[in-house]
Amino acid sequence: MSKYSPDKDRYDGRMPYRKCGQWGLKLPSITLGFWHNFGGTQVTSLQKEIVHTAFDRGITHFDLANNYGPPYGTAEKNAGVILKDLPRHEIVVSSKAGYDMWPGPYGEWGSRKYLINSLDQSLNRLDMDYVDIFYSHRFDPETPMEETLSALNSAVAQGKALYAGISSYNSEQTIQASNMCKENGWAPIIIHQPNYSMFNRWIEKSLLDSVGNLGIGVIAFCPLYQGLLTNKYLNEIPASSRAANTSGLIRESELSEPVLNCIQSLNKLAIDRGQSLAQMALSWVLRDRRVTSALIGASSPEQVIENSKCVENSIFSDDEEQAIDDLLSQITLPESLWAGE
Repeated sequence: MSKYSPDKDRYDGRMPYRKCGQWGLKLPSITLGFWHNFGGTQVTSLQKEIVHTAFDRGITHFDLANNYGPPYGTAEKNAGVILKDLPRHEIVVSSKAGYDMWPGPYGEWGSRKYLINSLDQSLNRLDMDYVDIFYSHRFDPETPMEETLSALNSAVAQGKALYAGISSYNSEQTIQASNMCKENGWAPIIIHQPNYSMFNRWIEKSLLDSVGNLGIGVIAFCPLYQGLLTNKYLNEIPASSRAANTSGLIRESELSEPVLNCIQSLNKLAIDRGQSLAQMALSWVLRDRRVTSALIGASSPEQVIENSKCVENSIFSDDEEQAIDDLLSQITLPESLWAGE
């Protein structure tokens, strides 16, 4: 493969950038995640092509966590190789710790020991001196919040991270975390990563208002609801899909006839807007300016290009919003695995 040369026009306006709440860091409206498709024991040409295409589209933010793979850690290791093709000062690299990473009592949750050890390992795998954002991946009910947040502060103070973030904290926990950082003079929480999509609107209950009042940005993960909000499920459940995988995050039994009918109706609305269903679902998440970025996965360069075009039409009329709300009110989905409240 010839040496990659970034598109010189990548900042021509094809990708809008939004501030993380009140803070100076801007993120692209679309972020590329490494949760799926970037594991394995060695970097593939396809993985490189996906990242290169994303950067050429103006996507400068790459989202990771310690245990992304599989196997655990391989997404960071592969990212460390691939991202060397990009200018480090032009990209934002995020990682997280909170879920299980290694066996024993120190391999998950939110203790200072786990978070600091995990970050050191992540930096080693990434072969980087720092990550731009380091997250507490989930709230730990058994560890004092002071301990978790002071660990994030230490990471920033030591130059191992530039900013601190949290993921899947509920509204009350988010307010408490933000205030605690202010009271102690710790690195502020500048961004929250919750699960948010048309099919999972839990953050609208109170979290969106809370982060808006606190000046914290939002990056929505699973905005396509694990692929349900794409053309993949318009006719039948593909054998290769996550829904058909009985060990996956979507179960075939959860795809009721009303949900499938809703997906088809949403697709008709998308066509009327001149978008694919995936593009409309991403645009819908971004319709609220409190949302800084929508986090996508990709299995091909073409998928990156298609989904990133959502930014070309992220405004919804009142009639469109009402039509979508009416359709969504007719279905019931299982509570999200990551809904904080």
